[in-house]
Amino acid sequence: MQIKILGPGCANCTNLERATRVAIEALGVDADVEKVTDYSTIAAYGVMSTPALVVDEVVLLSGRVPTASHLREILAPLVAAG
Repeated sequence: MQIKILGPGCANCTNLERATRVAIEALGVDADVEKVTDYSTIAAYGVMSTPALVVDEVVLLSGRVPTASHLREILAPLVAAG
């Protein structure tokens, strides 16, 4: 699983990365987590509000920081699908 955190490096971006790492650890997922700070790359995903979470090249959320528990709920079906 490839996970990208899109954002300029603000506190919310850091919080999203932290919550994401907690969620994937709780799910027992082997995932690569990458921070993307390049504005043109972020814009290429169609993201207008950061931070954003991209999993396997699909934008799952943007403009907010969910809890690690909510992220587990979002990611669990993707993990089950393989």
